[in-house]
Parts: sequence; C-alpha cells; structure tokens
Amino acid sequence: MAFAGLFRHYAPRLKAFMMKGGADPEAAQEIAQEAMIMVWRKAASFDRGRASAATWIYTIARNKRIDLLRRTGRPAIEAEDWLTVYAPEDEAADTSVLAGQTYIRMKALMEALSADQLMVIRKAFFEDKTHTAIAEELALPLGTVKSRIRLALAKLREALEREEKEQ
Repeated sequence: MAFAGLFRHYAPRLKAFMMKGGADPEAAQEIAQEAMIMVWRKAASFDRGRASAATWIYTIARNKRIDLLRRTGRPAIEAEDWLTVYAPEDEAADTSVLAGQTYIRMKALMEALSADQLMVIRKAFFEDKTHTAIAEELALPLGTVKSRIRLALAKLREALEREEKEQ
C-alpha cells in the first residue's frame, strides 16, 4: 500500500522530468516505470543518511535513462549531461512539476466559479487588494464582497476534497 502511494507520487514526476530532458513520452514512461520497479526491489538498500528519498529515486531514474541510451546505441553521455547537471538535490524538480500540476488544477476549478465570484477572488488574491478596496472599486457592499469570497473558497475547497477522494 505504501509503495502504491510512492508510485503515484513519483512516477508522473519522473516521466515529466525525463520528457523535459528530451525523452519521448514512451521512453519517459518506460524509464519512470523501470525506476519505480528498481525502487521496489532495492528499498532495503536505501540509506537515509546518504541521500533523501527523492534524490535516491531521481538518481535511479537517471541511471535507467543512461542504460536506455546505451542499449539503443545513442551517443555516449557527456559529463555535462542534463540529468547530471539538473538532477534535483532534494525535491526541486518534483516541486516544480507539482506546482505546474497544481496551477492547471486550480485554473480549471476557478473557471467553474461564477463570474462575480471569480472577479472578487482575482482582485483579492491576484491583485492583492483589500476587501474594502474591492468593494469601492466594484461599487458593492463590503458584506457582498466578503460573501462572494467565502462562497468561492468553499466551492474550491469542496472540489479539491472531491478530487482527493477520487484519487
């Protein structure tokens, strides 16, 4: 059960990381799956004192990428290979991919809000305006602005909780 969670977390991130480095989607998927199989097989050899779990997993993926390149007869790997230079020290790449995924999810959820709710959310959180400034700008009672923000956030929270349950 724990490995399933680990797989769900890292496999898509490894695939995205490999694709960012130039691997085609099929090769990136293969590398991600092989890396996660290796994580399963070598879990007992993981040493928390030598590296974080993320570093260990990304290193395994990098090595799987090198193996794939060697098997397919591609040019030798340079010392300055992108996987060596850009391999995350901890979870930097992981965090970057997750941020992108979160942005896409939140954008879709926000588009489902009413136009009135979306407008006050944008002004409050993207334009960094106070509730009072929003009320004055839109010629609305302060209570209406606060109510729209509260309702919009409740809808977003409910949608996120529903997504989490589905996963």
